Amino acid sequence: MSAIRLLVLGAVRQHGRAHGYQVRNDLEYWGAHEWSNAKPGSIYHALKQMAKQGLLHAHEIAPSTAGGPPRTEYEITEQGTEEFLRLVREALVSYDQKMDVKSAAIGFMVDLPRAETVSLLKERIRRSEEWRSAVTEHYVPEEGPGQLGHIGEIMNLWVHTADAESAWTQGLIERIEGGAYTFAGEGAPFVGVLAEDEENPYATRERHPGDLR
Repeated sequence: MSAIRLLVLGAVRQHGRAHGYQVRNDLEYWGAHEWSNAKPGSIYHALKQMAKQGLLHAHEIAPSTAGGPPRTEYEITEQGTEEFLRLVREALVSYDQKMDVKSAAIGFMVDLPRAETVSLLKERIRRSEEWRSAVTEHYVPEEGPGQLGHIGEIMNLWVHTADAESAWTQGLIERIEGGAYTFAGEGAPFVGVLAEDEENPYATRERHPGDLR
């Protein structure tokens, strides 16, 4: 799964309707350019591609105040919302996703109902433990990595990663079950996007031709 697809759909959905530069600004505000492939070119390409795929609806509006062609504003479609929620669900249960996909999914988990999120995270633990059991059929952690020579360090890394993943996920489940955060259907959601005229303290200031469209 590509994190950029999830991030762009989520940003547009939070705004309701946004032009490309707003989406880029939000992703930089979230720091996504540091922990994912959310660079300007990737963002603008994703917007155009998902509009062609029917996941976003492109509205052509007045020309940019900076000059150039008319700006395009994007609005998520019903199909796009379904795809967005599918991606969030898939990422939450898949313990072996890359860190950028995991991070994006956690950022959007509150777009799901609380009970469903807990259920998905419990499934994540089950899959992780199932995978760990498969590894330990050939490697006994208690005997240490040296039992297989230096190659044992690879399995040792895998087992420690699975254990850390399960422990972190269990802690998150406990916080959610304890009432942390506001999930879908529970009231006003957390606002994580910038207003159009709000300054972004984390902006890279890197210029890109797509900023004018």
